Amino acid sequence: MTRERYVPPPEADATAGPSPAGLLRPYYPRFAAVVTLQIVGALAGLLPLLAVVELGRTLLAPGPVDHGHVWSVVLAGAAGLFVRLLCTAASSGIGHIIDGQVQFAFRRLLAAQLGRVPIGWFARRRTGELAKVVGEDVGAVHPFIAHTPGELVSAFVVPLVSLVYLFSVDRRLTLITLIPVVLAVALVPLMMTPARLREQREFDAGMGRIADSVVEFVQGISVVKAYGGSGRAHRRFLTAADDFVRTFRRWVHGISTVAAGMQLVLSPPFVLLVVLIGGTTLITNGDLAPADLLPFLLVGLGLTAPVAALGHGFDEMQAAGRAVGRIREVLAVPPLPEPAHPVAPRGHRVELRDVRFGYEADREVLRGIDLVLEPGTVTAIVGPSGSGKSTLVQLLPRFFDPTHGRVTIGGVDLRELAARELHRTVSFVFQDVRLLRASIAENIALAVPHADHDDVVRAARLARIHDRVRELPRGYDSVIGEDAGLSGGEAQRISLARALLADTPVLVLDEATAFADPQTERAVRRALAAPEGDRTVLVIAHRPETIMDADIVVMMDDGVVVERGRPAELLARNGRFAAFRQAHRAAVADGSDPHEGISRGGEPR
Repeated sequence: MTRERYVPPPEADATAGPSPAGLLRPYYPRFAAVVTLQIVGALAGLLPLLAVVELGRTLLAPGPVDHGHVWSVVLAGAAGLFVRLLCTAASSGIGHIIDGQVQFAFRRLLAAQLGRVPIGWFARRRTGELAKVVGEDVGAVHPFIAHTPGELVSAFVVPLVSLVYLFSVDRRLTLITLIPVVLAVALVPLMMTPARLREQREFDAGMGRIADSVVEFVQGISVVKAYGGSGRAHRRFLTAADDFVRTFRRWVHGISTVAAGMQLVLSPPFVLLVVLIGGTTLITNGDLAPADLLPFLLVGLGLTAPVAALGHGFDEMQAAGRAVGRIREVLAVPPLPEPAHPVAPRGHRVELRDVRFGYEADREVLRGIDLVLEPGTVTAIVGPSGSGKSTLVQLLPRFFDPTHGRVTIGGVDLRELAARELHRTVSFVFQDVRLLRASIAENIALAVPHADHDDVVRAARLARIHDRVRELPRGYDSVIGEDAGLSGGEAQRISLARALLADTPVLVLDEATAFADPQTERAVRRALAAPEGDRTVLVIAHRPETIMDADIVVMMDDGVVVERGRPAELLARNGRFAAFRQAHRAAVADGSDPHEGISRGGEPR
């Protein structure tokens, strides 16, 4: 039984995605090995310092020197150094292996998720944002996995063992030695104020805007330069960069004083100054033996260095936490639900019944669409910009599900079709063509990967791209982006060849021949008609030839169908469609943009 109403959540709920702990849980045993090695290495790293302290005490003690004891201390220090180096190398190696595995797993998880989410979700996301998540944000977990565990272990283990040892020597000087650490810890809350956290979020957002503007500028550079818009494109990038600079200055201005203060109190000169002042005072008063000052001068520095590393590790943990949060947002996007018991369509008659849809809950783009597309007919959708044409045609390949009503093929709701069955039934060619960095043949055979070469060539001939492919250095083996540079019209014809090879009974075209000349467009339109004449075609059209050759014209405005019928009948009525056609001709005569229905701003309408 089909459902009359289905309301998918329009945005991702970050809380619904896998938690960082869940994403990393399979790697916990290896993390434990890294932490264990770091603990052993950190403890062993103290032995050389303690050996120097013991040597100092032995050599400064009155009476003859015990050479056996001296050599024992030296060997113990050397052994500790060797164990430290061995454990550090092993933990670092294992940590980097885990890091590579985690990043690989994250990227595979993201790739699988991006393959499941509604295709329409991509239209509402900037390319730079997704590139940042898959690239930079996954890479941002590297310090947290490969370095931070060891630094955090050292930050806790080394000071703890050092404190135990120093307390056994002299409690008063130990407390004095802790003064720099206490001062540094007291400054930490100043780095975590709401203003600092807000500035950090603005910093990340500014970096994302720069990445997005760079990607858009590079992808559209040819169009920008052709139409003399390079100044505007440069200004957009410069505006993003200037905004980032202002944000960065606010962040640096707010945190620089605190960061400088922490670096000062944790610096070796400051620590030595505090220890020397306190130790000299105690020695002068006869409360401390001079030889007992030595461990504080050596081991005392070990108290602050790990704390400084802890500060850097804390920053990396924050950055990794924000990156994982953005990864979770992508992983939390609900995929299009798959039916538990798929139903096969009976024929390919397409119906839309009381279809409503909106990208935001309070704003509908489609408002009660009722439409029937009969097999063997071509239906042309026309209307002004923002009327909902592109949104309507994207419902057929199920880029989105309607928030109300039904879209059926062969009497079966699209939500009851298995994804594989839907892909065998509906193919589409949109104006914004994206080709893979693969051979021409592989791009054409994308939907039919096992197609033989003759079928690929036949589809290319029908799409009027075969002759151009033969001119390329390696013909159909030419790789797009390497030895094959295609124009917009040629890329569209590759996409059309792909749809012809797929040979689905339902075909959706969104200005799919916008860059083709009239003769090529006419030939392609003839090729798109199935040999048996029973293919159902839905096309967004602007050219008069496409509109007048259609069997049915549907005129849309503000998300509703205002007129439908045969082209000649609609012109004879002298209604909305006739007025639209007259305005279109006037726009062409004036040299203004006649394709005003093409979607803009990344949001299909």
